[in-house]
Amino acid sequence: MCFSLTAQHNHDDHDGHDHGHAHDQHEGHDHGDHAHDADSHGAAAHGDEHPTNACGMSAHHGEFDPGELAFHHVSDQNVYNIGPWSFPLPCIMWVPGEGIDFFSSGKFNGDSHGNGTKAYKKYVLHEGLVQRVPDFPTDELVDIGAHSVVAVKETIDGTEKSVSYLCYNGTKYKADDRSTLDAGYFGGGLTSFHDLSITKNVLSMGIVVFLLGWLFLSIAKAYKRRQGMAPKGVQGLIEPIFVFIQDEVAKPFLGAKWQKFLPLLMALFFFILGLNLWGQVPFLGGSNVTGSLSVTFVLAIVAFLVTNFNGNKDYWKHIFWMPGVPAWVKTILTPVEVLGVFIKPLTLMLRLFANITAGHMVMVIFVSLIFVFGKNGTSTLGGYGTVIPSALLSVFMMAIELLVAFIQAFVFTILTASYIGAATEEHHH
Repeated sequence: MCFSLTAQHNHDDHDGHDHGHAHDQHEGHDHGDHAHDADSHGAAAHGDEHPTNACGMSAHHGEFDPGELAFHHVSDQNVYNIGPWSFPLPCIMWVPGEGIDFFSSGKFNGDSHGNGTKAYKKYVLHEGLVQRVPDFPTDELVDIGAHSVVAVKETIDGTEKSVSYLCYNGTKYKADDRSTLDAGYFGGGLTSFHDLSITKNVLSMGIVVFLLGWLFLSIAKAYKRRQGMAPKGVQGLIEPIFVFIQDEVAKPFLGAKWQKFLPLLMALFFFILGLNLWGQVPFLGGSNVTGSLSVTFVLAIVAFLVTNFNGNKDYWKHIFWMPGVPAWVKTILTPVEVLGVFIKPLTLMLRLFANITAGHMVMVIFVSLIFVFGKNGTSTLGGYGTVIPSALLSVFMMAIELLVAFIQAFVFTILTASYIGAATEEHHH
């Protein structure tokens, strides 16, 4: 399952014309240097009549909304973008009761925006995200044409939601998003299928793990080869960071047991840092993995399990009994302490997710100021007059994001160390 909330993108090469999309169901893809010329988006940018498909649905609708654009750019997808090029990824789709389908997202013949012109096994590609059309009449690979899938706003149970429809042979079919485990709190929920694919975030994690493995194996070989000598090259960069985590985090919080948990702390720190920094690299997918709740959830679960499986009797006694505390007070404090066991990993998950996601969204909104003041390309003065301030704000925000990448990796690591230390501390009465 996927909580799709991550991506960083660079819009510097966009011209003064807005897409004109409402971005209702945009799933993040990198616009690093897409050339959106007047031919492809001119009508939408200038507020002219929007192109419609055979079902009368507009492929471009609504005024420019920086909020929706920001959410679009902090989400996951089934294609990987490098600059203006879009690369297909393996799709693994599970429909309960029908089995699992394996195929490539290249089957959809998607453009640089991740919009497919073909349907396959009742699946379509819309804004980089695979959607399923349960009532589609065939499982075969068929041509559905451009602008065939459109996202519209509908009011469901009193809440306005974005719903996608496929127009094929003049008939409109509802398209389902992939299932998510957010219980509807983030606009998702269980649908007709589950996406188990290697998405952009999954591929990014694989790349980061490979690079980190290669980096640390190279450093280990250098230490063996240069035993007793001063660190050189990348050793000189990594060793101070390693020693800092060891001396300022592991030893103070874990005491005599610091060596047992040091590998975990180092793995958490460098994994989170690597993912944060990878999301800062322009034109390489714009991944924002640590801005995905599913990723931060798993990291928090790891911290939760290690903490509680290593908790000693004093730790559990403090939670359930609290020696020396009056019985009537225990009836109040015990539920609070039990809740605290679960609240701690929850705060780890939400803190990392919120800080990384917010930074990327602010970046996109700063760039969006060009289109807001340019009034979708109709105000030349407003558009060009906002370019320099928007660029300066974006550069400043990128510098802040670089700092946040280190800070959030450190905060997650030090809090995990403090939780483990509290659970393993020996109490002397």
